[in-house]
Amino acid sequence: MKLANVHGRAAVATDDGVIDVEMASEGRFGPSMRSVYDQWSAFRDWVPSATGTPLTVDPATLGAPSPEPRQVFGVGANYLDHVEEARATRPTTPVVFTKFPTCITGPNTVVVLPSASIDWEAELVIVVGTGGHLIPPEHAWDAIAGFTIGQDLSDRVLQLNYDRPQFSLAKSLPGFGPTGPVLVTTDEFADPDTMHVRCVINGRTRQDFTTDRLIFSVPNIIVELSKIVTLLPGDIIFTGTSSGVGMIQDPPEYLQPGDEIVTSIDGIGSMTTRLVGA
Repeated sequence: MKLANVHGRAAVATDDGVIDVEMASEGRFGPSMRSVYDQWSAFRDWVPSATGTPLTVDPATLGAPSPEPRQVFGVGANYLDHVEEARATRPTTPVVFTKFPTCITGPNTVVVLPSASIDWEAELVIVVGTGGHLIPPEHAWDAIAGFTIGQDLSDRVLQLNYDRPQFSLAKSLPGFGPTGPVLVTTDEFADPDTMHVRCVINGRTRQDFTTDRLIFSVPNIIVELSKIVTLLPGDIIFTGTSSGVGMIQDPPEYLQPGDEIVTSIDGIGSMTTRLVGA
């Protein structure tokens, strides 16, 4: 199943268009994305019976697949290639920060650059379905609604160069959490542990990797996070990025006004983020 946010309304995406969830379910589910995640198990069971005339939608108008998450997590240093390029130590437990929910935006968006030190990080993003606390490994996949694409934009000066690093603030400025274009449930992938992620900026490939290189896999992340917090329906988890970020280049390279980022994952699609000056 592919789930889309069409002008704030939940819709099931098909090859022929989208089917409005509230209309097709006669009010049982929807119209908001949050309401669908809050009833995820029942909604997932209902979808195969959904009927309706598919409507054509301009992909450029799609919103974030989970536009109102109550919690947004990020996992840092989660690819060995990225750990090595940063000359860091491989973590033995997930390195977790938060992106505040106000930074979340859709798949085709314009982001105002607040400084000259903004970096890119292409990531696979988990959207939580049923969630829970103390989720056992054998139920980790069941807690997930599906996957989408994310860019973990970061102000590296704010993140690293202050007396006290500010990871969460540096990653939460307006528009610093582009996500989309749709949510795809895990059963749609031949191997949900191996997905191909690409980040292309102004036509130049800057990141190209597969998720089988995650240090902490998707189920590992769910298990470890739920040991501490209660994962809620619609929560978002950025799973980490691989090598190729701008900060590591010699000299460092950061995003400039006029840049265009195309982030894609096979089986999900792509999203475009355009950068403008303040």
